[in-house]
Amino acid sequence: MSTKPHVIIVGSGPIGATYAREILENHPTATVTMLELGPQLTERPGESVKNIHDDAARATARAMSQGPQSDEATRAKLGLPYLQEGTLTARQGTHLIDFGGTGSGHAKSFPMAAVSTNVGGQGAHWTCAVPRPADSEKIDFIPEDEWETAIARAEVLIGANPEPFEKSKVGGAILNALKEEFKDDFHDGVTPIRLPLSGRELPNGTMIWGGTDFVFGPLIEASSPLSQRFTLRPLTLARQILTDAGRATGVLLEDAVTGEQQELLADAVVVAADAMRTPQLLWASGIRPAALGHYLTEHPVIFSCIALDGAKMGKYAAESDLDDERALAALSPGDPISAVTRVPFQEPQHPFSAQIMYVTKTPFPLPEGDPFKDNQWGYAMAGWGLRKFPRYEDALTFDDNELDYRGFPNISIEYSLTERELAEGEEAKKWQARAAEALGQFVPGPGMPKLMPPGTSLHYMGTHRIGPVNDGTSVCDSFSQVWDVAGLYTGGNGTLPTANAVNPTLTSMAVAVRSARHLAAQLAK
Repeated sequence: MSTKPHVIIVGSGPIGATYAREILENHPTATVTMLELGPQLTERPGESVKNIHDDAARATARAMSQGPQSDEATRAKLGLPYLQEGTLTARQGTHLIDFGGTGSGHAKSFPMAAVSTNVGGQGAHWTCAVPRPADSEKIDFIPEDEWETAIARAEVLIGANPEPFEKSKVGGAILNALKEEFKDDFHDGVTPIRLPLSGRELPNGTMIWGGTDFVFGPLIEASSPLSQRFTLRPLTLARQILTDAGRATGVLLEDAVTGEQQELLADAVVVAADAMRTPQLLWASGIRPAALGHYLTEHPVIFSCIALDGAKMGKYAAESDLDDERALAALSPGDPISAVTRVPFQEPQHPFSAQIMYVTKTPFPLPEGDPFKDNQWGYAMAGWGLRKFPRYEDALTFDDNELDYRGFPNISIEYSLTERELAEGEEAKKWQARAAEALGQFVPGPGMPKLMPPGTSLHYMGTHRIGPVNDGTSVCDSFSQVWDVAGLYTGGNGTLPTANAVNPTLTSMAVAVRSARHLAAQLAK
Protein backbone atom coordinates (compact mmCIF):
# COMPACT_ATOMS: atom_id res chain seq x y z
CA MET A 1 0.00 0.00 0.00
CA SER A 2 1.23 3.50 -0.82
CA THR A 3 2.59 5.70 1.96
CA LYS A 4 0.16 8.31 0.66
CA PRO A 5 -2.89 6.21 -0.22
CA HIS A 6 -5.51 7.72 -2.48
CA VAL A 7 -9.24 7.10 -2.01
CA ILE A 8 -11.93 8.00 -4.55
CA ILE A 9 -15.41 8.67 -3.18
CA VAL A 10 -18.33 8.71 -5.62
CA GLY A 11 -21.11 10.95 -4.29
CA SER A 12 -20.95 14.07 -2.14
CA GLY A 13 -23.91 13.60 0.21
CA PRO A 14 -23.71 13.20 4.00
CA ILE A 15 -22.42 9.63 3.71
CA GLY A 16 -19.69 10.39 1.20
CA ALA A 17 -18.68 13.33 3.37
CA THR A 18 -18.60 11.07 6.44
CA TYR A 19 -16.22 8.71 4.68
CA ALA A 20 -13.98 11.58 3.57
CA ARG A 21 -13.85 13.17 7.01
CA GLU A 22 -13.21 9.93 8.89
CA ILE A 23 -10.55 8.67 6.47
CA LEU A 24 -8.61 11.94 6.53
CA GLU A 25 -8.87 12.35 10.29
CA ASN A 26 -7.81 8.75 10.95
CA HIS A 27 -4.98 8.43 8.41
CA PRO A 28 -2.16 10.99 8.50
CA THR A 29 -1.22 10.97 4.81
CA ALA A 30 -4.23 9.69 2.83
CA THR A 31 -5.76 11.83 0.11
CA VAL A 32 -9.39 11.82 -1.02
CA THR A 33 -10.90 12.79 -4.36
CA MET A 34 -14.69 13.14 -4.30
CA LEU A 35 -16.62 12.91 -7.57
CA GLU A 36 -20.06 14.54 -7.89
CA LEU A 37 -22.13 14.46 -11.06
CA GLY A 38 -24.18 17.52 -10.14
CA PRO A 39 -23.36 21.21 -9.68
CA GLN A 40 -22.46 23.08 -6.52
CA LEU A 41 -25.60 24.94 -5.40
CA THR A 42 -24.22 27.24 -2.70
CA GLU A 43 -21.00 29.12 -2.07
CA ARG A 44 -20.25 26.80 0.84
CA PRO A 45 -20.21 23.26 -0.58
CA GLY A 46 -23.13 21.14 0.56
CA GLU A 47 -24.97 23.81 2.54
CA SER A 48 -28.72 23.36 3.01
CA VAL A 49 -30.65 25.44 0.47
CA LYS A 50 -33.15 26.13 3.27
CA ASN A 51 -30.60 28.65 4.55
CA ILE A 52 -31.10 30.74 1.39
CA HIS A 53 -33.68 33.31 2.49
CA ASP A 54 -34.36 34.82 -0.93
CA ASP A 55 -37.23 32.88 -2.51
CA ALA A 56 -36.02 33.21 -6.11
CA ALA A 57 -32.43 32.26 -5.27
CA ARG A 58 -33.62 29.27 -3.28
CA ALA A 59 -35.85 28.09 -6.14
CA THR A 60 -32.95 28.41 -8.56
CA ALA A 61 -30.67 26.34 -6.31
CA ARG A 62 -33.29 23.61 -6.10
CA ALA A 63 -33.90 23.57 -9.84
CA MET A 64 -30.17 23.08 -10.45
CA SER A 65 -30.28 19.67 -8.74
CA GLN A 66 -33.35 18.35 -10.51
CA GLY A 67 -31.58 16.51 -13.30
CA PRO A 68 -33.72 15.88 -16.40
CA GLN A 69 -36.67 17.69 -14.81
CA SER A 70 -34.81 20.87 -13.96
CA ASP A 71 -37.05 23.32 -15.78
CA GLU A 72 -40.52 24.30 -14.61
CA ALA A 73 -42.12 23.57 -17.98
CA THR A 74 -41.02 19.94 -17.77
CA ARG A 75 -42.17 19.66 -14.17
CA ALA A 76 -45.55 21.12 -15.05
CA LYS A 77 -45.93 18.69 -17.96
CA LEU A 78 -45.19 15.80 -15.61
CA GLY A 79 -47.62 17.08 -12.97
CA LEU A 80 -44.92 17.84 -10.40
CA PRO A 81 -46.01 21.00 -8.57
CA TYR A 82 -43.72 22.83 -6.22
CA LEU A 83 -45.32 21.91 -2.92
CA GLN A 84 -44.56 23.49 0.42
CA GLU A 85 -41.07 22.65 1.67
CA GLY A 86 -41.12 20.55 4.81
CA THR A 87 -44.21 18.53 3.96
CA LEU A 88 -43.76 14.84 3.29
CA THR A 89 -44.88 15.33 -0.31
CA ALA A 90 -42.32 17.97 -1.25
CA ARG A 91 -40.32 17.24 -4.40
CA GLN A 92 -38.14 20.34 -4.73
CA GLY A 93 -34.54 19.60 -5.49
CA THR A 94 -35.25 16.07 -6.70
CA HIS A 95 -35.91 14.30 -9.97
CA LEU A 96 -37.91 11.14 -10.51
CA ILE A 97 -36.40 7.85 -11.66
CA ASP A 98 -39.50 7.31 -13.81
CA PHE A 99 -39.94 10.81 -15.27
CA GLY A 100 -41.54 9.79 -18.55
CA GLY A 101 -39.03 11.33 -20.93
CA THR A 102 -36.20 9.93 -23.07
CA GLY A 103 -34.04 7.63 -20.97
CA SER A 104 -36.56 7.44 -18.14
CA GLY A 105 -36.44 4.55 -15.71
CA HIS A 106 -39.44 2.30 -15.06
CA ALA A 107 -41.01 2.52 -11.60
CA LYS A 108 -44.79 2.26 -11.88
CA SER A 109 -44.95 0.32 -8.60
CA PHE A 110 -42.63 2.82 -6.84
CA PRO A 111 -43.74 6.00 -8.60
CA MET A 112 -42.25 8.66 -6.33
CA ALA A 113 -38.71 7.24 -6.46
CA ALA A 114 -36.52 10.33 -6.71
CA VAL A 115 -32.91 11.42 -6.31
CA SER A 116 -30.95 14.67 -6.13
CA THR A 117 -27.93 15.46 -8.29
CA ASN A 118 -25.82 18.16 -6.67
CA VAL A 119 -22.96 18.79 -4.28
CA GLY A 120 -24.25 17.76 -0.88
CA GLY A 121 -26.80 15.31 -2.29
CA GLN A 122 -30.03 15.12 -0.31
CA GLY A 123 -28.13 16.84 2.50
CA ALA A 124 -28.80 20.09 0.65
CA HIS A 125 -32.56 19.48 0.62
CA TRP A 126 -33.53 17.20 3.52
CA THR A 127 -35.74 17.95 6.53
CA CYS A 128 -32.73 17.52 8.88
CA ALA A 129 -34.30 14.85 11.12
CA VAL A 130 -31.67 12.77 12.95
CA PRO A 131 -33.37 10.46 15.47
CA ARG A 132 -31.61 7.31 16.63
CA PRO A 133 -32.90 3.85 15.67
CA ALA A 134 -34.26 1.57 18.40
CA ASP A 135 -35.03 -2.07 19.07
CA SER A 136 -35.17 -4.11 15.81
CA GLU A 137 -34.18 -1.05 13.75
CA LYS A 138 -30.62 -1.47 15.04
CA ILE A 139 -28.24 -3.75 13.17
CA ASP A 140 -27.82 -6.78 15.38
CA PHE A 141 -24.50 -8.01 13.95
CA ILE A 142 -22.67 -4.76 14.81
CA PRO A 143 -21.35 -5.00 18.41
CA GLU A 144 -23.14 -2.62 20.78
CA ASP A 145 -19.99 -0.81 21.93
CA GLU A 146 -18.90 -0.19 18.33
CA TRP A 147 -22.41 0.98 17.46
CA GLU A 148 -22.56 3.48 20.33
CA THR A 149 -19.17 4.91 19.40
CA ALA A 150 -20.16 5.25 15.73
CA ILE A 151 -23.57 6.80 16.25
CA ALA A 152 -22.29 9.27 18.83
CA ARG A 153 -19.66 10.35 16.32
CA ALA A 154 -22.31 10.66 13.60
CA GLU A 155 -24.31 12.98 15.86
CA VAL A 156 -21.26 15.21 16.26
CA LEU A 157 -20.55 15.26 12.52
CA ILE A 158 -24.11 16.22 11.56
CA GLY A 159 -24.59 18.70 14.41
CA ALA A 160 -27.51 16.90 16.02
CA ASN A 161 -29.57 19.25 18.18
CA PRO A 162 -31.64 17.24 20.70
CA GLU A 163 -33.87 20.14 21.77
CA PRO A 164 -34.62 22.33 18.73
CA PHE A 165 -37.29 25.04 18.60
CA GLU A 166 -37.39 25.56 22.37
CA LYS A 167 -38.66 29.10 21.80
CA SER A 168 -41.86 27.84 20.16
CA LYS A 169 -44.63 27.95 22.77
CA VAL A 170 -47.13 26.27 20.45
CA GLY A 171 -44.54 23.62 19.60
CA GLY A 172 -44.20 23.03 23.33
CA ALA A 173 -47.99 22.82 23.63
CA ILE A 174 -48.15 20.16 20.93
CA LEU A 175 -45.43 18.19 22.71
CA ASN A 176 -47.16 18.41 26.09
CA ALA A 177 -50.56 17.48 24.66
CA LEU A 178 -49.09 14.38 23.01
CA LYS A 179 -47.21 13.43 26.17
CA GLU A 180 -50.50 13.52 28.04
CA GLU A 181 -52.34 11.55 25.35
CA PHE A 182 -49.73 8.80 25.13
CA LYS A 183 -48.54 8.73 28.76
CA ASP A 184 -49.67 5.14 29.35
CA ASP A 185 -48.54 3.67 26.02
CA PHE A 186 -44.76 3.45 26.39
CA HIS A 187 -42.30 1.98 28.90
CA ASP A 188 -38.72 2.48 30.09
CA GLY A 189 -39.04 6.25 30.06
CA VAL A 190 -39.94 6.51 26.35
CA THR A 191 -42.29 9.41 25.64
CA PRO A 192 -42.99 11.95 22.90
CA ILE A 193 -39.99 14.26 22.58
CA ARG A 194 -38.74 17.09 20.44
CA LEU A 195 -37.40 15.54 17.24
CA PRO A 196 -33.58 15.81 17.12
CA LEU A 197 -32.60 17.93 14.14
CA SER A 198 -29.39 18.85 12.39
CA GLY A 199 -28.99 22.58 12.87
CA ARG A 200 -27.71 25.46 14.94
CA GLU A 201 -30.28 27.69 16.58
CA LEU A 202 -29.25 31.30 17.04
CA PRO A 203 -30.24 33.16 20.23
CA ASN A 204 -33.07 34.97 18.41
CA GLY A 205 -34.58 31.66 17.23
CA THR A 206 -33.23 31.66 13.67
CA MET A 207 -32.38 28.12 12.57
CA ILE A 208 -29.19 27.51 10.61
CA TRP A 209 -30.20 24.25 8.98
CA GLY A 210 -27.66 21.46 8.84
CA GLY A 211 -26.39 20.22 5.51
CA THR A 212 -23.52 18.18 4.19
CA ASP A 213 -21.29 21.20 4.88
CA PHE A 214 -21.62 20.35 8.58
CA VAL A 215 -20.10 16.93 7.86
CA PHE A 216 -17.38 18.26 5.57
CA GLY A 217 -16.30 20.63 8.35
CA PRO A 218 -12.53 21.26 8.08
CA LEU A 219 -12.34 19.60 4.67
CA ILE A 220 -13.84 22.73 3.12
CA GLU A 221 -11.98 25.24 5.30
CA ALA A 222 -8.96 26.60 3.46
CA SER A 223 -7.13 27.17 6.75
CA SER A 224 -7.33 23.48 7.71
CA PRO A 225 -4.47 21.11 6.81
CA LEU A 226 -7.10 18.44 6.07
CA SER A 227 -8.45 20.51 3.18
CA GLN A 228 -5.08 20.18 1.46
CA ARG A 229 -5.67 16.42 1.18
CA PHE A 230 -9.26 16.70 -0.06
CA THR A 231 -10.41 17.45 -3.61
CA LEU A 232 -14.07 17.91 -4.57
CA ARG A 233 -14.85 17.60 -8.27
CA PRO A 234 -18.39 18.69 -9.19
CA LEU A 235 -19.89 17.97 -12.61
CA THR A 236 -17.87 14.76 -12.81
CA LEU A 237 -19.50 11.43 -13.60
CA ALA A 238 -18.16 8.10 -12.39
CA ARG A 239 -18.66 5.99 -15.50
CA GLN A 240 -17.11 2.72 -14.28
CA ILE A 241 -15.33 1.26 -11.27
CA LEU A 242 -11.99 -0.15 -12.36
CA THR A 243 -10.89 -3.49 -10.95
CA ASP A 244 -7.95 -5.84 -11.32
CA ALA A 245 -7.54 -9.33 -9.85
CA GLY A 246 -10.45 -8.88 -7.45
CA ARG A 247 -9.46 -5.43 -6.21
CA ALA A 248 -10.81 -1.95 -6.94
CA THR A 249 -8.10 0.13 -8.60
CA GLY A 250 -9.85 3.35 -9.55
CA VAL A 251 -12.64 4.94 -11.56
CA LEU A 252 -13.23 5.81 -15.19
CA LEU A 253 -14.52 9.34 -14.85
CA GLU A 254 -16.19 11.63 -17.34
CA ASP A 255 -16.49 15.40 -17.45
CA ALA A 256 -20.24 16.06 -17.36
CA VAL A 257 -19.85 19.15 -19.55
CA THR A 258 -17.30 18.11 -22.18
CA GLY A 259 -17.74 14.33 -22.09
CA GLU A 260 -13.97 13.87 -21.83
CA GLN A 261 -13.02 10.63 -20.04
CA GLN A 262 -9.97 9.63 -18.03
CA GLU A 263 -8.93 6.88 -15.65
CA LEU A 264 -8.25 8.00 -12.07
CA LEU A 265 -6.38 5.39 -10.03
CA ALA A 266 -6.84 4.80 -6.31
CA ASP A 267 -6.00 2.43 -3.48
CA ALA A 268 -9.68 2.20 -2.54
CA VAL A 269 -13.03 3.31 -3.95
CA VAL A 270 -16.16 4.24 -2.00
CA VAL A 271 -19.48 4.45 -3.85
CA ALA A 272 -22.00 6.57 -1.96
CA ALA A 273 -24.17 7.65 -4.88
CA ASP A 274 -27.59 6.91 -3.24
CA ALA A 275 -29.60 3.70 -3.03
CA MET A 276 -30.56 3.84 -6.73
CA ARG A 277 -27.34 4.82 -8.46
CA THR A 278 -24.85 3.00 -6.25
CA PRO A 279 -26.09 -0.46 -7.31
CA GLN A 280 -26.50 0.81 -10.86
CA LEU A 281 -22.82 1.82 -11.01
CA LEU A 282 -21.73 -1.51 -9.56
CA TRP A 283 -23.84 -3.35 -12.14
CA ALA A 284 -22.48 -1.22 -14.99
CA SER A 285 -18.97 -2.07 -13.79
CA GLY A 286 -19.64 -5.81 -13.96
CA ILE A 287 -19.80 -6.15 -10.17
CA ARG A 288 -23.01 -8.09 -9.65
CA PRO A 289 -23.53 -9.87 -6.31
CA ALA A 290 -26.80 -11.82 -6.17
CA ALA A 291 -28.39 -9.36 -3.72
CA LEU A 292 -27.45 -6.23 -5.70
CA GLY A 293 -30.51 -4.01 -6.09
CA HIS A 294 -32.73 -6.39 -4.13
CA TYR A 295 -34.34 -6.03 -0.69
CA LEU A 296 -35.49 -2.50 -1.52
CA THR A 297 -37.25 -0.89 1.44
CA GLU A 298 -38.34 2.55 2.55
CA HIS A 299 -40.63 3.54 5.36
CA PRO A 300 -44.15 3.94 3.96
CA VAL A 301 -45.83 7.07 5.28
CA ILE A 302 -49.34 7.74 6.56
CA PHE A 303 -49.73 11.51 6.23
CA SER A 304 -52.36 13.88 7.61
CA CYS A 305 -52.83 17.52 8.55
CA ILE A 306 -54.41 18.57 11.85
CA ALA A 307 -55.91 22.01 12.42
CA LEU A 308 -54.89 22.98 15.94
CA ASP A 309 -57.76 23.81 18.28
CA GLY A 310 -57.39 26.82 20.56
CA ALA A 311 -59.27 25.24 23.45
CA LYS A 312 -56.98 22.20 23.43
CA MET A 313 -53.77 24.15 22.86
CA GLY A 314 -54.85 26.72 25.44
CA LYS A 315 -54.06 24.28 28.23
CA TYR A 316 -50.37 24.67 27.43
CA ALA A 317 -49.98 27.95 25.52
CA ALA A 318 -51.70 31.33 25.32
CA GLU A 319 -53.33 33.09 22.39
CA SER A 320 -50.93 35.94 23.06
CA ASP A 321 -48.09 33.63 22.00
CA LEU A 322 -49.31 33.45 18.43
CA ASP A 323 -47.77 36.72 17.27
CA ASP A 324 -44.41 35.52 18.58
CA GLU A 325 -44.86 32.26 16.67
CA ARG A 326 -45.42 34.07 13.39
CA ALA A 327 -42.40 36.27 14.06
CA LEU A 328 -40.26 33.20 14.73
CA ALA A 329 -41.46 31.57 11.50
CA ALA A 330 -40.48 34.69 9.54
CA LEU A 331 -36.85 34.28 10.68
CA SER A 332 -36.47 31.08 8.65
CA PRO A 333 -38.35 31.64 5.38
CA GLY A 334 -36.58 28.74 3.68
CA ASP A 335 -38.59 26.25 5.73
CA PRO A 336 -42.01 26.86 7.32
CA ILE A 337 -41.49 24.34 10.13
CA SER A 338 -41.62 26.04 13.54
CA ALA A 339 -41.31 22.93 15.74
CA VAL A 340 -41.30 19.15 15.41
CA THR A 341 -42.45 16.54 17.92
CA ARG A 342 -41.51 12.89 17.66
CA VAL A 343 -43.55 9.92 18.85
CA PRO A 344 -40.76 7.33 19.06
CA PHE A 345 -40.51 3.79 17.78
CA GLN A 346 -40.93 1.19 20.50
CA GLU A 347 -41.80 -2.46 20.06
CA PRO A 348 -44.24 -4.05 20.24
CA GLN A 349 -46.84 -1.40 20.90
CA HIS A 350 -45.67 1.41 18.57
CA PRO A 351 -43.56 0.00 15.70
CA PHE A 352 -43.70 3.38 13.96
CA SER A 353 -41.70 6.59 13.96
CA ALA A 354 -43.97 9.62 13.93
CA GLN A 355 -43.19 13.26 13.21
CA ILE A 356 -45.65 16.04 14.02
CA MET A 357 -44.50 19.28 12.38
CA TYR A 358 -45.97 22.60 13.46
CA VAL A 359 -46.51 25.31 10.83
CA THR A 360 -48.21 28.67 11.21
CA LYS A 361 -49.53 28.92 7.64
CA THR A 362 -51.92 26.78 5.60
CA PRO A 363 -49.70 23.96 4.27
CA PHE A 364 -51.72 23.32 1.08
CA PRO A 365 -54.24 25.29 -0.99
CA LEU A 366 -57.71 25.62 0.52
CA PRO A 367 -60.55 27.58 -1.10
CA GLU A 368 -61.56 31.01 0.15
CA GLY A 369 -64.19 30.67 2.82
CA ASP A 370 -63.00 27.24 3.93
CA PRO A 371 -63.27 27.26 7.74
CA PHE A 372 -59.84 25.62 8.05
CA LYS A 373 -58.01 28.11 5.83
CA ASP A 374 -55.62 30.35 7.81
CA ASN A 375 -56.45 28.56 11.05
CA GLN A 376 -55.55 30.90 13.92
CA TRP A 377 -53.44 28.40 15.86
CA GLY A 378 -51.83 26.88 12.79
CA TYR A 379 -51.46 23.25 11.80
CA ALA A 380 -49.72 20.04 12.75
CA MET A 381 -48.59 17.99 9.76
CA ALA A 382 -48.47 14.44 11.07
CA GLY A 383 -46.52 11.67 9.39
CA TRP A 384 -46.40 8.14 10.75
CA GLY A 385 -43.49 6.20 9.24
CA LEU A 386 -44.09 2.47 8.92
CA ARG A 387 -41.78 -0.52 8.54
CA LYS A 388 -41.21 -2.25 5.21
CA PHE A 389 -39.93 -5.75 5.79
CA PRO A 390 -37.08 -6.63 3.40
CA ARG A 391 -37.95 -9.07 0.60
CA TYR A 392 -35.80 -10.20 -2.31
CA GLU A 393 -38.74 -9.51 -4.67
CA ASP A 394 -38.73 -5.77 -3.93
CA ALA A 395 -35.92 -4.75 -6.21
CA LEU A 396 -34.13 -2.60 -8.73
CA THR A 397 -33.10 -4.47 -11.84
CA PHE A 398 -30.86 -3.21 -14.62
CA ASP A 399 -31.17 -3.68 -18.38
CA ASP A 400 -27.92 -3.83 -20.34
CA ASN A 401 -29.90 -3.51 -23.57
CA GLU A 402 -31.72 -0.29 -22.64
CA LEU A 403 -29.73 2.72 -21.52
CA ASP A 404 -30.98 5.55 -19.33
CA TYR A 405 -30.46 9.25 -20.08
CA ARG A 406 -26.91 9.04 -18.68
CA GLY A 407 -25.99 5.98 -20.73
CA PHE A 408 -26.19 3.46 -17.89
CA PRO A 409 -28.13 0.16 -17.88
CA ASN A 410 -31.66 1.35 -17.22
CA ILE A 411 -33.41 0.91 -13.86
CA SER A 412 -36.70 -0.89 -13.38
CA ILE A 413 -38.33 -1.15 -9.95
CA GLU A 414 -40.71 -3.79 -8.65
CA TYR A 415 -42.18 -3.14 -5.22
CA SER A 416 -45.30 -3.88 -3.23
CA LEU A 417 -46.62 -3.74 0.31
CA THR A 418 -47.63 -7.01 1.92
CA GLU A 419 -50.66 -7.68 4.11
CA ARG A 420 -48.43 -7.34 7.18
CA GLU A 421 -47.36 -3.81 6.23
CA LEU A 422 -50.86 -2.74 5.24
CA ALA A 423 -52.17 -4.04 8.58
CA GLU A 424 -49.53 -2.03 10.45
CA GLY A 425 -50.62 1.00 8.44
CA GLU A 426 -54.17 0.61 9.73
CA GLU A 427 -52.84 0.47 13.28
CA ALA A 428 -50.80 3.63 12.64
CA LYS A 429 -53.97 5.44 11.59
CA LYS A 430 -55.43 4.74 15.04
CA TRP A 431 -52.48 6.43 16.70
CA GLN A 432 -52.79 9.33 14.27
CA ALA A 433 -56.50 9.71 15.11
CA ARG A 434 -55.61 9.92 18.79
CA ALA A 435 -53.07 12.63 18.04
CA ALA A 436 -55.67 14.58 16.06
CA GLU A 437 -58.17 14.32 18.90
CA ALA A 438 -55.56 15.58 21.38
CA LEU A 439 -54.53 18.55 19.22
CA GLY A 440 -57.61 19.56 17.21
CA GLN A 441 -59.06 17.79 14.20
CA PHE A 442 -58.05 16.59 10.77
CA VAL A 443 -58.51 19.12 7.99
CA PRO A 444 -61.33 17.59 5.90
CA GLY A 445 -60.31 16.48 2.41
CA PRO A 446 -56.57 16.98 1.86
CA GLY A 447 -55.73 16.65 5.55
CA MET A 448 -57.33 13.27 6.16
CA PRO A 449 -54.94 10.37 6.86
CA LYS A 450 -53.72 8.66 3.72
CA LEU A 451 -51.01 6.23 2.73
CA MET A 452 -48.67 8.14 0.47
CA PRO A 453 -47.53 6.66 -2.88
CA PRO A 454 -44.51 4.36 -2.67
CA GLY A 455 -41.23 6.26 -2.76
CA THR A 456 -42.62 9.39 -1.10
CA SER A 457 -40.32 9.10 1.92
CA LEU A 458 -37.13 9.52 -0.20
CA HIS A 459 -35.54 7.14 2.34
CA TYR A 460 -34.60 4.12 0.22
CA MET A 461 -32.73 1.29 1.91
CA GLY A 462 -31.39 -2.19 1.38
CA THR A 463 -30.25 -2.17 -2.25
CA HIS A 464 -26.57 -2.72 -1.40
CA ARG A 465 -27.10 -4.00 2.12
CA ILE A 466 -24.43 -5.10 4.55
CA GLY A 467 -24.43 -8.53 6.17
CA PRO A 468 -22.41 -10.72 8.55
CA VAL A 469 -21.66 -13.53 6.07
CA ASN A 470 -21.34 -13.92 2.32
CA ASP A 471 -24.44 -16.06 1.80
CA GLY A 472 -25.97 -14.27 -1.19
CA THR A 473 -28.37 -12.11 0.87
CA SER A 474 -26.07 -9.08 1.15
CA VAL A 475 -23.79 -7.06 -1.11
CA CYS A 476 -21.21 -6.00 1.47
CA ASP A 477 -19.66 -7.26 4.67
CA SER A 478 -20.38 -5.58 8.00
CA PHE A 479 -17.76 -2.91 7.20
CA SER A 480 -19.50 -2.09 3.89
CA GLN A 481 -16.78 -3.69 1.75
CA VAL A 482 -18.26 -5.40 -1.30
CA TRP A 483 -17.94 -9.15 -1.07
CA ASP A 484 -15.05 -10.49 -3.17
CA VAL A 485 -13.87 -7.03 -4.32
CA ALA A 486 -11.13 -5.79 -2.01
CA GLY A 487 -10.92 -2.05 -1.55
CA LEU A 488 -14.45 -1.38 -2.83
CA TYR A 489 -16.86 0.03 -0.24
CA THR A 490 -20.40 1.38 -0.45
CA GLY A 491 -22.19 3.91 1.71
CA GLY A 492 -25.65 5.31 2.23
CA ASN A 493 -29.13 4.24 3.19
CA GLY A 494 -28.80 1.35 0.75
CA THR A 495 -26.44 -0.38 3.22
CA LEU A 496 -29.18 -0.77 5.85
CA PRO A 497 -30.53 -4.34 6.12
CA THR A 498 -33.27 -3.73 8.68
CA ALA A 499 -36.96 -2.81 8.55
CA ASN A 500 -36.69 0.83 9.63
CA ALA A 501 -39.44 3.28 10.46
CA VAL A 502 -36.99 5.91 11.70
CA ASN A 503 -35.37 8.52 9.43
CA PRO A 504 -32.26 6.66 8.25
CA THR A 505 -29.60 9.35 7.74
CA LEU A 506 -28.04 9.18 11.20
CA THR A 507 -28.06 5.36 11.09
CA SER A 508 -26.35 5.34 7.68
CA MET A 509 -23.79 7.86 8.89
CA ALA A 510 -23.00 5.64 11.88
CA VAL A 511 -22.47 2.68 9.54
CA ALA A 512 -20.20 4.90 7.42
CA VAL A 513 -18.18 6.07 10.45
CA ARG A 514 -17.44 2.46 11.41
CA SER A 515 -16.69 1.48 7.81
CA ALA A 516 -14.48 4.48 7.10
CA ARG A 517 -12.39 3.81 10.20
CA HIS A 518 -12.00 0.20 9.06
CA LEU A 519 -10.90 1.41 5.63
CA ALA A 520 -8.43 3.88 7.16
CA ALA A 521 -6.94 1.05 9.22
CA GLN A 522 -6.62 -1.11 6.09
CA LEU A 523 -4.83 1.73 4.28
CA ALA A 524 -2.37 2.01 7.16
CA LYS A 525 -1.28 -1.64 6.89
